[in-house]
Amino acid sequence: MRTTFTFRSSGNLLFGRNAVRELGTILDRLNAKRVFILTDKILGKIGITAQVVEAAGRETCVFDGGEPEPSLAMVRSGIAAARAFKPDCIIGLGGGSNMDAAKLAAVVLGHGGDPLDYVGENKVPGPIMPLVCIPTTAGTGSEVSQAAVFTNTEIQLKVSCLSYYLRPAAAIVDPMLTISCPPKVTADSGIDALTHAIEAYSAVDNATYPLPPGEVSVYQGKNFFADMCAEKAIVLTGQFLRRAVKDANDLEARDGMALAGTLGGLAFSNAGVALVHAMEYPVGAAVHCSHGEGNGLLLPFVMRYNLPQRAAAFAEIARFLGTDTTGQGEAQAAETAIKAVEQLKKDIGIPTRLRDIRVTEDQLQPFAEKAFSAKRLMRVNPRYPTVAEIEEVFRAAW
Repeated sequence: MRTTFTFRSSGNLLFGRNAVRELGTILDRLNAKRVFILTDKILGKIGITAQVVEAAGRETCVFDGGEPEPSLAMVRSGIAAARAFKPDCIIGLGGGSNMDAAKLAAVVLGHGGDPLDYVGENKVPGPIMPLVCIPTTAGTGSEVSQAAVFTNTEIQLKVSCLSYYLRPAAAIVDPMLTISCPPKVTADSGIDALTHAIEAYSAVDNATYPLPPGEVSVYQGKNFFADMCAEKAIVLTGQFLRRAVKDANDLEARDGMALAGTLGGLAFSNAGVALVHAMEYPVGAAVHCSHGEGNGLLLPFVMRYNLPQRAAAFAEIARFLGTDTTGQGEAQAAETAIKAVEQLKKDIGIPTRLRDIRVTEDQLQPFAEKAFSAKRLMRVNPRYPTVAEIEEVFRAAW
C-alpha cells in the first residue's frame, strides 16, 4: 500500500462563532501593519466589511469590486488597487470568488507579473504575500485550498492557478458571517461542498494516481486523511444543508455547513477534484451560473458515469447522507446514493438540467472538448473519459 501521500491546510485555522473577533491577534502574529481587504459591495452594505475592519484594528484599505466567478479584468483591478496601497498583508473576505481573487493579488504582489502568468500547476515560484481568508459562505473551501479560479474572458473558460504557496497563512471560519447568505447562495455553496467531498472520496486511488514521471501535482488521489474529511463533510451536508437553506437563522445548521465547507476544501485540495469540475468550467464561463450551481447540477450525472468504478464508495456515501440502505446490496446502495443527491438537489432548488441554465445543445460538443483539456482533473477521475464520453454525460444532463 502506498503511504507517501501528504496532507496540507492553511497555516492556521480558526473555527467557531464570532471567531472573526480574533483577527487582530492573527494579524499581530503575521506582523501586519497595513492590510488590504478584497471583498464586494454586498458585504459592505450589510456591515460585515466594517466588522472585519474593526476586528483588524490597524490601517486598512477596502477594495469592494469583487464579483461572482471573477473575471480577469476584475482580478487585475483588485491587484492594481492593492499595489497602490502597498500592504504587507491581504485579506480575502467573502465567498470563494473573493478569496480566490485575494490569492491572486497576494501572488502578483509577491512575485510580479500578471495572473495569467500563474495559470496551471506549480507556477508560483515561492511564498506569497501573507494572506488571511475569511469565508462568508459555506462551501468553496477556498480558505484552506491551494487553488485560485477565475474566468479568462479571452478564451471563455475558467482557469486555475494551483500551488502549495496559495494556501492562506490563516483562515478564520466564523459561521455567524454566513447568516446573511440568501437561500440560493446557501444552496449553491452547500452543494459545492458536497461535490468537493464526493469527488475527493471517489477519486482515483493514491496508489494508482497516474502522474507522469517527473511531473509534480498538487493533487494526489484518494487517501486516508482526505477520506476522513470528505466523509464528515458529506455527513454534515446531509444533516444540515436543507435546514440552512430553509432557515437562515438556524445556527446549528450554519455551524454544520460552515464546517462541511471547510472539510470539503481540505478533502478536495489534497485528493483532488475531477470530472464534475472539468465539465463545469466551460459551462460556468459560458452561461455565468455560479460554480456551486453548475457543480451541483452535473454531480449525479458524473456519479452515474463513474458508478462502474466506484460502486463501493457510492454505497458508503449513501449511508453518509443518512439514507437507509438496510438490506441493500452494494449495487443497490450505490444507486441509492445517486438518488439521494438528486433528491437533495431538488429539495434545495438546484436546477436539474443544463437547458434550465440556458445551455444550448450546440454548445455540448465544444464544452466536452474544453473539459477534456483539463488533464489534471481527468487523471483524478476514477474513469479516464474520452471526449465522446464527456459529451454523452453532457447530453444526459441537458
